[in-house]
Amino acid sequence: MQKPYLLTTIIMRKQMLFAAAAVMAIASVPALAQNSRIVEEGGSGPYKAIMMEEASLTTHTIFRPQDISKFGKGNLLPVVVWGNGGCANSPSGHVNFLNEVASQGFLIVAIGPSNYQQQEAPRPGQTGDVPRMGGMGGGMPQMGGGMPGGMGGGMPQMGGQRPQGQGAPQGGQGGGMPRMGMGGGMPGGMGGGMPQMGGGGMGGGMSMGDPAGLKQALEWAIAQNADKNSPYYGKLDIDNIAAAGMSCGGLQALHMSDDARIKTIMVMNSGYFGTDESEDKASLAKLKQKSIIWILGGSTDIAWDNGNDDFKRMAGTMPACLVSLDGIGHGGTYMQPNGGDYAKVAGAWLKWWLKGDKEASTMFTGSEPGVSKMAGWSIERKNIK
Repeated sequence: MQKPYLLTTIIMRKQMLFAAAAVMAIASVPALAQNSRIVEEGGSGPYKAIMMEEASLTTHTIFRPQDISKFGKGNLLPVVVWGNGGCANSPSGHVNFLNEVASQGFLIVAIGPSNYQQQEAPRPGQTGDVPRMGGMGGGMPQMGGGMPGGMGGGMPQMGGQRPQGQGAPQGGQGGGMPRMGMGGGMPGGMGGGMPQMGGGGMGGGMSMGDPAGLKQALEWAIAQNADKNSPYYGKLDIDNIAAAGMSCGGLQALHMSDDARIKTIMVMNSGYFGTDESEDKASLAKLKQKSIIWILGGSTDIAWDNGNDDFKRMAGTMPACLVSLDGIGHGGTYMQPNGGDYAKVAGAWLKWWLKGDKEASTMFTGSEPGVSKMAGWSIERKNIK
């Protein structure tokens, strides 16, 4: 028979072993960051994603794989800087889409605070339906979280100001609406789509596509990759960065065209205003990137004419592509489950140009590109075989 003190010692040792095992098990699971949320169970890609804030960049939202220990030399994480519809200072209208793309192995830095506590619900035009509002065909869905003044905090205030407490610079630098004479103003119920400029065409002076928020995201990612104290140190592929955005955010991405550090531009439901020889239109001949794609929502997309005109103006040898999902309109599929078809197409483009994924490239190459086999989609190409 064991003595009482020996039995006590054995029990204590077993408890210590169980406690150590529990600590090791917890340590093996990637810790979730503070101010974070798991969207749609992390997405359908191979790297379960997380939506989060970073203390070093509270003006933006990060979408990235939950476990970044898998990334480093030999498997770097490409970067996407993202601008929102309506110049909104929140990516809330694009959460499912951005989360899904991040789950394919990308770090996305989106303009605006995360609103990580806000559970998103689909809004008109974001679930595949095509609402008809005021004779606008595909309708004008709300994007970007709704109107200011306590109604969701998505649509930035005019006059260059920002919603209180969101910390973004004035004048559109954090994604807010730059100062402008709106003329025709915003169509009723837009909430965050393509503003109508009234008088058609923006000329070459004032621009609503201020890219300062995207530039801030770009510089942050590059600095984090070089900072030995950063969790992203040596993990980011700063040679493979995309500028992307929806509607106004697409204009912001286009205005990054003078930055050779951007490898590809992804213009979604957007395009430069006007058909005259404006400074913006002329800049299409001076792109410094390796490639560009427009992703549109068919003829009911109010950016249809603008995006098509931009694509037609593309000359030279740069690979350019225009794809469109007929009938979806300006709202796209951003808030469909896992971002819908837009996430599939955008993810393939990014994997091709930022990761060199040959299988992904078949969505856009060959005699029968994969996009053309998807229901409702069409494709036009330049310098892509």
